[in-house]
Amino acid sequence: MIRCVLFDLDGTTIDTNELIIESLQHVIGRHCGKPLTRDEIIPRMGGTLIEQLRHFAGREDVDELAAAYRTYNRARHDERVTLFPGVLDTVRRLHEGGLDIGIVTNKSRDTSAKVVDLFGLRPYVRSIVTLEDVERPKPHPEPVLKAMRELGAKPEETAMVGDSPYDLLAAKEAGVTAVAVGWSLKTRDVLLEAGADRIIGAMEELLDICGLAVGGRE
Repeated sequence: MIRCVLFDLDGTTIDTNELIIESLQHVIGRHCGKPLTRDEIIPRMGGTLIEQLRHFAGREDVDELAAAYRTYNRARHDERVTLFPGVLDTVRRLHEGGLDIGIVTNKSRDTSAKVVDLFGLRPYVRSIVTLEDVERPKPHPEPVLKAMRELGAKPEETAMVGDSPYDLLAAKEAGVTAVAVGWSLKTRDVLLEAGADRIIGAMEELLDICGLAVGGRE
């Protein structure tokens, strides 16, 4: 029985996909003179910003690029970012069903807090583990394990919901159920290869996984 659900943010609960792609294209194009395509960017989405910038810029020192990325991204964030369908209602129903809910993300602490508040998720979330809260971000299991400790959750009672191999690999290494979202920009084969136990086509399908659908605990 699943009693704890951990959610990724970007690409899973909040639709930041196009903003991330646009921001990377802008920064790498302007500062490095390298045009990036969507096909080049998508496989790297889910990792930390610094990892992505180092890969695309081809250098270690990317502090200036990171600052430029954040400036561009934040200026457009609120008008470009939305919740994926069914997220808020599903999270609310999980909470009302007695499940513990956490956020496990490679986003920074300030931007994570911003979106959690912006989209009304705060009342339902008991743990938020961000990039600054761990030494080793996803795909390492440390963020998932930290969230479980904070929530007092057992691996066999926990599901991690994500859109990228970074989420799924972290989930598998932590010993929890790995749930991939079908609206990921990654292909189904990529998600399965990364260890997805389930691929859901709508967020509401989590209610069934957690025993909260009709005939379950509701």
